[in-house]
Amino acid sequence: MAMPESGRIGIVYFVGAGPGDPGLLTLKGAWALAGAEVVVYDYLVNKEILFHAKGGAKLIYVGKVGGKPAMSQKDINALLVKQARKGRVVVRLKGGDPFIFGRGGEEALALVAKKIDYEIIPGVTSAAAVPAYAGIPITHRDYASAVVFVTGHEDPTKDEKSLDWEYLARFPGTIVVLMGVMRIKENVDALISGGASPSTPTAVISWGTTPRQRSVIGDLDEIVDLVKKDGITAPAVMVVGEVVDLADGLSWFEYQPLFGKKIVVTRTREQAFELTDHLKSLGAETALLPTIEIAPPKTNEPIIEAIRNLDDYDIIVFTSPNGARTFFGCLDEENLDSRSLGGLDVAVMGVGTARALQAFGILADIMPDKYIAEALAEELIKYGVSGKKILLFRAEGARKVLPELLVEAGAVVNDVAAYRAICPDTKKEEIKEALDGADLITFTSGSTARNFKMLMEKSGITQGDDFKLPIVASIGPITTEVAEEAGIEVAIEAREHSIAGLVGEIMEYFIGSGNPRK
Repeated sequence: MAMPESGRIGIVYFVGAGPGDPGLLTLKGAWALAGAEVVVYDYLVNKEILFHAKGGAKLIYVGKVGGKPAMSQKDINALLVKQARKGRVVVRLKGGDPFIFGRGGEEALALVAKKIDYEIIPGVTSAAAVPAYAGIPITHRDYASAVVFVTGHEDPTKDEKSLDWEYLARFPGTIVVLMGVMRIKENVDALISGGASPSTPTAVISWGTTPRQRSVIGDLDEIVDLVKKDGITAPAVMVVGEVVDLADGLSWFEYQPLFGKKIVVTRTREQAFELTDHLKSLGAETALLPTIEIAPPKTNEPIIEAIRNLDDYDIIVFTSPNGARTFFGCLDEENLDSRSLGGLDVAVMGVGTARALQAFGILADIMPDKYIAEALAEELIKYGVSGKKILLFRAEGARKVLPELLVEAGAVVNDVAAYRAICPDTKKEEIKEALDGADLITFTSGSTARNFKMLMEKSGITQGDDFKLPIVASIGPITTEVAEEAGIEVAIEAREHSIAGLVGEIMEYFIGSGNPRK
């Protein structure tokens, strides 16, 4: 083995990223990304997969768009060698499976030549996944007991073509053609000339497994015209065979209630996944545009003082998961744990905060039906607060209505700032990319709406001929009020003020129940 430049032994992991849906990344692939110091990735890799890389990892793009490489294959090979020789853990992240028409074999051989360690982590290949997302099983015991994968675009530098289209025309099973849109007419003509029936069922699926997926189905002799008519572009997979007829009853992905809708999520990156995962499960494309960042308070002294005097309180109130996590982090710093809350009643604003507390072994005693400050105050007052001392653990600068109502009811309230919600410094290009083609934008708190307005003003983006604000959905009336004070018109408001309630309202809006705001 060649001696590494740094004294450490580097390694390259070839990781298949799958065909587009980030949920199809394998567990082992995610593990490799979490430990990578360098990630070298291609055009068809969903950028959400890069979130699995650890903070500080160097991300290097080497993809091809329209056949034009960002870097030549020779240079990519050299890059992998160079990074590994520095003793680094490198992930070569490739769309689909790295060893199925992915040139992974060529890159691995380049490492072998330089005696550099590597490992192959296979990925979900588009040859199987894309037809499945279009409702086409590539094998079926009544229709096809064999399947063949072929490239629709052989290496143009080869002296002779290795594909025998005449043999493929007689193949007794399913033919799956990858990377064949640019040469679809030549490939189809070759199949028919070789003896394939012009009436053979054929499908072409573009951008399969992603919210941009589009499918066209027809006979082999008409598929070229259908692809041209529908504007189908690469990347695409062509499936030829009797199994294509099964799509009529098995197609599912393109019939999801939010399929084809792009929805912007403005929560923090750390908290976005509950909402984005819910939306994706219904077929939506999500774009993350965090308009808030959670920062610690300017000083922890009031938190520490409150924790050291927990025995003085009767009730502790958490209004968000952020406050709960901050509290238990400080509790840990004081060498204490959840037993410190044993003598207190615990109140929360909603189910998200209740779940955050459950992770620390605490069950909430008090939770209102509506997740707003007024409803929480009402629930606490019914519970009995007169003469009791209450510790409020919430965001700095939060609305005063909750402590004011509790004080009016006879409580003694210590309102402690657990965290600050600040506006991130987001680049104009990132904002425009997130909003480009968006059908809807979500606000899950007043801060997300207020800061969105600030980001738009700071970046100089205004509504006009080249930009129109998408439909706006709000998690509840307080968020709506803040948004409209900022000049943002809200079309959808969740009746149940939770992530589930917001998603349900969005789904109802798009599937035709109408609903301007209720």
